[in-house]
Amino acid sequence: MSKSIEGVSNWMHMFRWIVKLIRDEYGIDEALLTRNATLETDIGLSIEQVEQVLEYIAESFEVHFPGGTLDELVKLEELCLLASWMKGYYKRPEFISDAFEGRCRAVNAIA
Repeated sequence: MSKSIEGVSNWMHMFRWIVKLIRDEYGIDEALLTRNATLETDIGLSIEQVEQVLEYIAESFEVHFPGGTLDELVKLEELCLLASWMKGYYKRPEFISDAFEGRCRAVNAIA
């Protein structure tokens, strides 16, 4: 399930990569894939599809999402910022809890 990450070197590229992934894998109109779009209601992804997106990101970028990740994410931008932080492309997102940060750091080598 790994996808090419060639050219992804910052959070903006990560966002674009995730948009393309969701567009291509689930046939979601790119006009719906905005930063503030909620993953389930605005974009229309099921929980299972969001979990699959996390799997694609994890395998492609060699990061690990800890248990409870879906409890921390609501918007597409949040998914992008979390993945970017875990990969080292962005600072710690403000929306994640301290406990979740600890779980992320326990399973990833985050700078």
